[in-house]
Amino acid sequence: MGLASHLQALKKSLTGELFYDDLTKALYATDASVYRMLPMAVAYPMTNEDIKLLIHFAKVHKATLIPRTAGTSLAGQCVGNGIVVDVSKHFTKILSFDKETQTITVQPGVVRDALNLFLKPHGLFFGPNTSTSNRCMIGGMVGNNSSGSTSIKYGVTRDKVLQMHTILSDGSEAIFGEVSTGQFLNKTKEVTLEGQIYNTIYKELKPRVVQNQIIENFPKPEIHRRNTGYAIDELIKSEVFSSSKESFNMCKLLSGSEGTLAFTTQITLKLDKLPPSETIMVAAHFNSIENCLYAVAPLMKHSLYACEMMDKTILDCTKNNKTQQENRQFLQGDPMAVLMCEVRANTLQEVNEQAESLIKDLEKTGLSYANPKLVGDEVNKANGLRSAGLGLLGNIVGDKKAVACIEDTAVVLNDLANYISEFTALMKSYRQKAVYYAHAGAGELHLRPILDLKQKEDVSLFRKITTDVAHLVKKYNGSMSGEHGDGIVRAEFIPMMIGKENYEILKRIKQAFDIDNVFNAGKIVDAFPMDQSLRYEIDRVEPKIETLLDFSKSQGILREAEKCNGSGDCRKLPDFGGVMCPSYRATRNEKDTTRARANALREFLTNSNKDNRFDHKELKEVFDLCLSCKACASECPSSVDVASLKAEFLYQYQKVNGVSWRTMLFAYNNQLNKLASRLPRISNAVFLNRFTASILKRFLGIAKERSLPVIYHKSLDKYYLNFKAVERSESYIKKVYLFNDEFTNFLDTSIGIDALELLKSLNYFVEIIDHEESGRTFLSNGFLEQAKVCANKNIELFKDRISAETPLIGIEPSAIFTFKDEYLKLADDKIAAEHIAKHTFLIEEFLQKEIELGNITSDRFTLEEKTIKFHGHCHQKSLGNQFSSFTVLNLPKNYKVTIIPSGCCGMAGSFGYEKEHYEVSMQVGEQTLFPALRKAPNDVIIAANGTSCRHQIKDGTKREAMHPISILREALV
Repeated sequence: MGLASHLQALKKSLTGELFYDDLTKALYATDASVYRMLPMAVAYPMTNEDIKLLIHFAKVHKATLIPRTAGTSLAGQCVGNGIVVDVSKHFTKILSFDKETQTITVQPGVVRDALNLFLKPHGLFFGPNTSTSNRCMIGGMVGNNSSGSTSIKYGVTRDKVLQMHTILSDGSEAIFGEVSTGQFLNKTKEVTLEGQIYNTIYKELKPRVVQNQIIENFPKPEIHRRNTGYAIDELIKSEVFSSSKESFNMCKLLSGSEGTLAFTTQITLKLDKLPPSETIMVAAHFNSIENCLYAVAPLMKHSLYACEMMDKTILDCTKNNKTQQENRQFLQGDPMAVLMCEVRANTLQEVNEQAESLIKDLEKTGLSYANPKLVGDEVNKANGLRSAGLGLLGNIVGDKKAVACIEDTAVVLNDLANYISEFTALMKSYRQKAVYYAHAGAGELHLRPILDLKQKEDVSLFRKITTDVAHLVKKYNGSMSGEHGDGIVRAEFIPMMIGKENYEILKRIKQAFDIDNVFNAGKIVDAFPMDQSLRYEIDRVEPKIETLLDFSKSQGILREAEKCNGSGDCRKLPDFGGVMCPSYRATRNEKDTTRARANALREFLTNSNKDNRFDHKELKEVFDLCLSCKACASECPSSVDVASLKAEFLYQYQKVNGVSWRTMLFAYNNQLNKLASRLPRISNAVFLNRFTASILKRFLGIAKERSLPVIYHKSLDKYYLNFKAVERSESYIKKVYLFNDEFTNFLDTSIGIDALELLKSLNYFVEIIDHEESGRTFLSNGFLEQAKVCANKNIELFKDRISAETPLIGIEPSAIFTFKDEYLKLADDKIAAEHIAKHTFLIEEFLQKEIELGNITSDRFTLEEKTIKFHGHCHQKSLGNQFSSFTVLNLPKNYKVTIIPSGCCGMAGSFGYEKEHYEVSMQVGEQTLFPALRKAPNDVIIAANGTSCRHQIKDGTKREAMHPISILREALV
């Protein structure tokens, strides 16, 4: 009986799921580290019994279980060749909450920020706050002993863990929590695995000579962020081993153990009261790293809630990311480093006094050159910039990347400046310009060398630099791992950091818990080599992959995919805003994340033996639920453009596998609409008649629940012929070219008419020329050659017409934004394409600019009172901004407008029509948009500028949505 048969038997026995196909294994071969190991299988357990069955299987087959939640580990904790056990899908419940005792019990798959959303109404929160807090999970935080930006005030995860329900390596269940000395000694006598564990701990740690040896060799106790090995230095502080009154708690040891000792199923946490409500951030700007670090110690004398650093390398990475461009507006000049210092108080007066005192001390030092005070949303944006730090490093173009290996060192605060001085000298000796960022106030900086781990020479440097830094950290009695854990990258250095004798104690403790290495082998003890099992094959011949889309800005499509470093921003849930990633939000499957798509493409393009490297059914599967919303291009800190990757994949895949009739019809939708528009009444009769529509839907594979679009009785082209025949004013404000997109021309013609009449009334000269369709339906369906024809023809037509004085404006976001996005990757004439893109605007963006210039004023519009809720198109959110629509809808003085924080609507062009995608499409709509619209009273006007969005709103809520331009035309006086 082969392994596959055993896995099949295991799969049948589980209540949850088990996968061992090539795609799933490839997706779980990496985390956010530099490592790659193909697992044996991936399990999604639903019950404790499932976990026991997995443990039994691992013991019998000499395999290991790799626990995983969000998979954002930086040191390789989630990578291994055994069975990855992903608890992020089913172990997600809050089990109990006691407000009086300020405790809560959760399963390991509860997201940190989701936990705090639950706690906020009760005035409580869980303090440790990682940069990944909107997707990282409590189980992972306990495994890594996470801390984050708030540790200087609220401590680390280990400080908060009161009790853990676990399953041990023999399948028995054990509850670890506080025990008195008497209870501890009684447990050592139990004839169970739990009893053996307590007995081993007692024998190993009781001798005074051992305790002295631990105190002498472990990191200085003042360093509260320390994860080097197992925390036996914490255990010896208890009353069992000392004269203190502190109870013994095995959770101190399990926190930071990276899932190598037991499998955790429940965690009870101690909570804190919410911090004071008023906050100010002082963002001190420095001309050098040294000046920044010398400022830390005096600033820490203030009562800071955060003291975080970002250097120029990371700040420069923010320039190319749309979301972070908005977040970096507080920056003054071109600082080499910024120190973000946060103060809080219960009143504005008190918090202002604290901020002023802080600035005064900064000015006394003379180290900073600017100290702006940030308040309100400015603080949130600055924190967003800081949180994106890790992912932003993926924006470094090419194979050299900021590598995680020495990024987690921590020293006593008073040693920080000297330590960094020596570190900088060490980096210079290697001709390295490292990246400096993160938790300066805690004595921990995330320092990263820039290395190309595809090259043998740099892999050698990877080891040498890590070894030398380990020696330097040891010199200062610091911690090699402050919060990211040992994993693979640092576990080799634990004997050096804590001494060989102490390391042998760790090994014996591991054996007591897990003699068969069932749990996460190769981490902490008996470690995997830190320079093997890397994500890329060393000195490989780089695959040459020809594409139709131009990925040269990323040095090719493979490197575009490789920009994904696994930070997992695409796993954030709807509660935390943004759009990315709508398919993951619907299914909660890793396969449906942006990360999975980039990882899968990288995996198969790198390792495929086929002539057409795109010809893999696994790639078709992983891209299947991508809605091409483009959120990843702006919200992913690494700006991985999965919509473009999908378009290229479909094009290449279809070369070999062909296309269905349905895909062909969707791609050539404009041509079909043109035919239907010749006899609109007959066409609409077919579309609207229940019998004929059902036949059409069944034949085309369209969801039976969908309504079909209706052809307008006259195309906008025809309307424009009459429009331009009417004499127009010669004293107009500006001439504009209106792009008559394929959706507006035949389906939403009334909106096009509203746009023409509105612009005319506002004294603009509007011209429509005979141009090509945008190519959007071709792009969405992988017909890139046809899309390229559209792009080239449109660029040729517009290149001598479009300028700052005569801009191109469009009504449908998905169409007009092709000029600013895909055309730059398709066009032969790149210079002309870039020129046109610079002067192309969504119609709301154009009107917003005209309002700012004073060319349009509110006195042209009604004084009537109306309430409007606006839903923005995904492409507008990614490539433009919703504020333009908000601004123009507020032109009438008494219109009250709010933007629905709605993410993606779920329609995504043809995606929502396809019967196999209908359910997911509706699930996406139900995340935020549909509930918000159902709550809106009937007299509230629903505004949406996307044709797909309006259709989805109608099908999902039975509400009619209007385009902002139609609302404005109605409001004219």
